[in-house]
Amino acid sequence: MAQSTDRINVYLEIGAKRTFACATDWPGWSRSTLTGSRSGRDEASALQALCDYGPRYASAIRTARLGFEPPGDSSAFNVVERLKGDATTDFGAPGIPPASDAAPVDKAGLRRFQALLEACWGTFDAAVEAGRGRDLRKGPRGGGRELDGILEHILGSDSGYLSQLGWKPERNEKEGPREQLAGLRRSILDGLAASARGELPQQGPRGGLRWTARYFVRRSAWHILDHAWEIEDRIL
Repeated sequence: MAQSTDRINVYLEIGAKRTFACATDWPGWSRSTLTGSRSGRDEASALQALCDYGPRYASAIRTARLGFEPPGDSSAFNVVERLKGDATTDFGAPGIPPASDAAPVDKAGLRRFQALLEACWGTFDAAVEAGRGRDLRKGPRGGGRELDGILEHILGSDSGYLSQLGWKPERNEKEGPREQLAGLRRSILDGLAASARGELPQQGPRGGLRWTARYFVRRSAWHILDHAWEIEDRIL
């Protein structure tokens, strides 16, 4: 269910070098800032970064028609949980699931997550098309993947995410990146549905915990939007 924007629940993932602010009920809406010497200041700047990206997130998931409205300022946020980050956090990805991600997903929740993921994919595809034949701005030291490199990175990461869920990805190496991406997305929707129905084991073959359906959507939506926005920002 869409949450009223007078109070939006968020959680903070606080690492040694980076702090993430993530909207609990809106997977993919997650931003971070580098950590300074004062944790309060870091939390405030992470929350402000999340607020600043509200309109961009609204545009990214617009086609899902989920009723999201970005807040006017960061006072709309209600911090419900603070998590200790790890190396993944400091590397630049949200890596610790909030307690709420352990909750089951009903049929309505599954449809909502599927619509949200499809909207995020559409935003990424539009960014890729906009970047075709265009140069992408390099980083200060000349770094940054080219468009095909970003696509390959997404294919590899999404396959890894599906494995964390406990589902085997559909990927034919003989196909082009677009065809592989389409097949992988079909696998994502199938795997997500199986996880939501409780059909996948909670532990892997070596005893490690699988990702929950909620955390899978959160991580996948964040990753695809992060790279969609990267492409948009780097187009010259």
